[in-house]
Amino acid sequence: MRNLGVFLVSLLASTAASAGPTLPPEAAVVATLDNHPTVSGAGERVAAARSAADMLSRGPYEFTVQGNYTSREVRMDRRYDEFDGTFSRSIRLPGKAALDRKSGQLGVEVAQNMMEDTRHHTALVLAEMWIDWLAAGEQLRNDDATVALLGQELRALERRRELRDAAQLEVDQARAAMDQAEGQATRSRADMERARAMLAANFPDLPIGEAPPAMGLPELPAQGLDALRDMVIARSHEIRAAEREADRLSVVAERSRKDRLADPTVGLRVFSEFEGRERGAGLQLSIPLGGGYRKAKAEEAASVASAANFDTVNVRRTIEATANADLVDARNRFGSWGRFAEAARTAAQAAERVGTGHKLGAIDLADLLLARRQDHEARRMEITARADAIRAILKLQIDSHTIWMGAEDEG
Repeated sequence: MRNLGVFLVSLLASTAASAGPTLPPEAAVVATLDNHPTVSGAGERVAAARSAADMLSRGPYEFTVQGNYTSREVRMDRRYDEFDGTFSRSIRLPGKAALDRKSGQLGVEVAQNMMEDTRHHTALVLAEMWIDWLAAGEQLRNDDATVALLGQELRALERRRELRDAAQLEVDQARAAMDQAEGQATRSRADMERARAMLAANFPDLPIGEAPPAMGLPELPAQGLDALRDMVIARSHEIRAAEREADRLSVVAERSRKDRLADPTVGLRVFSEFEGRERGAGLQLSIPLGGGYRKAKAEEAASVASAANFDTVNVRRTIEATANADLVDARNRFGSWGRFAEAARTAAQAAERVGTGHKLGAIDLADLLLARRQDHEARRMEITARADAIRAILKLQIDSHTIWMGAEDEG
C-alpha cells in the first residue's frame, strides 16, 4: 500500500510535468467571447452608432412641401379658384456639417472601444469561473486521495484490533479522521459541481468536460510582468473610449456654439390667383433669431465637454492603479505560491517519516493522524495559493490584451 507521502510525491510530480496553467483552447475562448450576449449587444450598439453617424452626416433637415387652395368669391363678379405652393428646406451654415460628421465618427469610435472593453471584462469573468472550476477539482482530488489513504489505514487498524494488536480507541480515532476527510471531500465536490454549473450556464459555447483537468502550475509570461503592466495602460479600451467621448463632446460643444446663429430656411413659392390671371414665383428666406436659450445650450455643452476631460483623467488614473495592482498582485501571489509549495513538500516529507515511525511502533496513532492532517491542509493551502497565482497572472495577461483578444493578440 502506498502511504500518504508516496502519493504526494506522485501528485506533485504529475503536476510539475504540466507546462504552465491549463487554459481552454484559444480559438474556443475567442469564439465564446464573440458570441456572448454582452459582446453581441455591444456590437449592436456599434451598429447603432454608425446609423447615428450617418444621420449626423446627412443632417436633420429635409425638403418640405406646403400648398394652399382657396375658392374666393368676388362681389358683383364670380368665384375664383386660387392656389399657392412652397417647396423649402433648411440649410446648415458653413462648418456645421463638418462638425456633425466628426461628431458621428467619434461616436462610432466610442462605441467600438466600449464593445472591446465589454469583451475584455467578459474575458475576466470567464477566467475567474474557469480557475474556480479547476481549483475545486484539484481540491476534490486531494480530498479523495486523503480519504482513500485514511481508509486503508482504518482497515489496517480494524484488522489489528481483530488480532488484539490495536485498541478500539485507535480505530475510533482513525474512523473520525476518515469521516472528517469524507465530509471535506463532499464539500469540495459540491464546490466543483457548482463551479461547473456556473461556467456552463454563463458560457454555454465553451466546450468543457464533466470533470476539470489538472490545474497546472503558474507560469511567468515571456514578456515579463513589467511589460504587461505597461500594456494594460497602452491598450486600455476604457481609456480610449473616455478620450474619444471627450473629443466628441468638445465637437458637440463647438457645434452648439455655432448653432447660436440659427440655420436659414430657403424655399421656392409659386402661386396662381384669379384663376391664373395673376401668377408668380419667388424665393422665401426665414432665419430664427437666437436668444437666451441657444446661449444657455452652448454654455451647457461646453461644461459637459469640460467635465468629460476630467472624467478622462480619472479613468486613466483608475486604469493605471489597476495596472499597478495587477503587477503587485501577480508578483506577490507567485511568490506566495512558491512558499506554500515548499511547505507542502516539507509537510509531505514529515508525514512520510511519521508514517514510517508509526509502522515501527515508535510513534503513536494520534501523532500520525496529526501529521497527515497537517499534510492534507498544507496541500489544500498550496492548491489555493496556486490558483490565486494563476488567477493573478491571467488577469494581468487579459488586462494587457495579450491573450483571448482575437486579432488584438497580434498587436
